[in-house]
Amino acid sequence: MTTVQAVYELMDRRAPFQMQEPWDNSGLLVGHREAPVERILTCLDITPETIQEAAELGCQLIVSHHPVIFDPVKRAEDGNYTGKRLLLLAENHIAAICCHTCLDACPGGVNDVLAELCGLTDVGQLEQMGTDSQGRPYGIGRVGRLPAPVSLADYLQRLKEALHPNGLRYYDAGRPVEQVAVGGGSCGSMLDLAVQAGCDTFVTADLKYDHFLAAKDYGVNLIDAGHYPTENPVMERVTAWLREAFPDVEVLPSRRHREALSYTI
Repeated sequence: MTTVQAVYELMDRRAPFQMQEPWDNSGLLVGHREAPVERILTCLDITPETIQEAAELGCQLIVSHHPVIFDPVKRAEDGNYTGKRLLLLAENHIAAICCHTCLDACPGGVNDVLAELCGLTDVGQLEQMGTDSQGRPYGIGRVGRLPAPVSLADYLQRLKEALHPNGLRYYDAGRPVEQVAVGGGSCGSMLDLAVQAGCDTFVTADLKYDHFLAAKDYGVNLIDAGHYPTENPVMERVTAWLREAFPDVEVLPSRRHREALSYTI
């Protein structure tokens, strides 16, 4: 019989929770460790919609990227977003394991998947955060090269086809794209590191106006491909990890969770 604890231990091997940032809140956030698990829902975010989906599918556990509890919780009531979700999880007897910055940093996680989709080879770390129990370095962000330089217009089209964003925001420095850094989710603060690594292009999300001004000054291409599009692809890999480890468990990717942002011109 597979339990919540067994799934927790698998995720701790794949994306060790010790790799999370000090401010993060990854791990088993809701549920009984010894509860049996027959069905798991995987999704980027635990929302009221994904909890309802899990309940309708008969799932006992949700494995997500973003934590269902992030800021300190003083009450669990349906008048606020976090409280509403916690109540829904408890009422439907659904546990929650959330792998946030540890999944960003680990080998094969968010940033390795993003680097693959962005067509990069010779991929290395953009920033080292620490070393794991075996002394191997880990960190958030990746840097690599394209097999051959391409125009920014061609690269933007590639990202549209690979990530399926609802839109792209970018600064065109007038340079071809070859040496690229990527940071899944909100990694605008790593722009300086991308420049120091000799990159001509940085792909990330949630960029502020000042980031684009800095990119103009540095003379580098800067692309905001969206938070959901740059991170959600990793959930396919998480689903594969779970299916491989627990063949007796049905692992179901969410079909309801979608990009929340829309664009118009």
